[in-house]
Amino acid sequence: MGCRLCEVHCLVQHSKSKDIIKVYKGKEPKPVPRVIVEEKGYLSFALQCRHCEEAPCLEACPTGAMYRDKKTGAVLCDEEKCVGCWMCIMVCPFGVIARGQETADREQTKIVSKCDLCIGEETPVCVKNCPNEAIVCEEIE
Repeated sequence: MGCRLCEVHCLVQHSKSKDIIKVYKGKEPKPVPRVIVEEKGYLSFALQCRHCEEAPCLEACPTGAMYRDKKTGAVLCDEEKCVGCWMCIMVCPFGVIARGQETADREQTKIVSKCDLCIGEETPVCVKNCPNEAIVCEEIE
């Protein structure tokens, strides 16, 4: 239904304070949502990283910042290694890797932002908080 609650919960989950008021009032740098809701007329869908088995972003990253977590299989970004070359953004077939969060003075950082399956959470917050259960997290065999 395009309510965008997945985006809201994603922003809060990836904020420093985990406080929705501080995030939206600009009391801290605002992260970029790692799930994007696309809409056209009455049709809407949530789009996030598919953690591809053969991920083009892994191959394109010159610094090795993009890597696959050995434990979960998720494709993640090591922010310490990311230099902001945007190669991963250019090669992502789903267009779900974005420029990173804003700094305190509202400038964009040079670190990419992408779905990390909410590391440390049992279920990603977009899945857990979708009121219509439209977002699911499944392993494809």
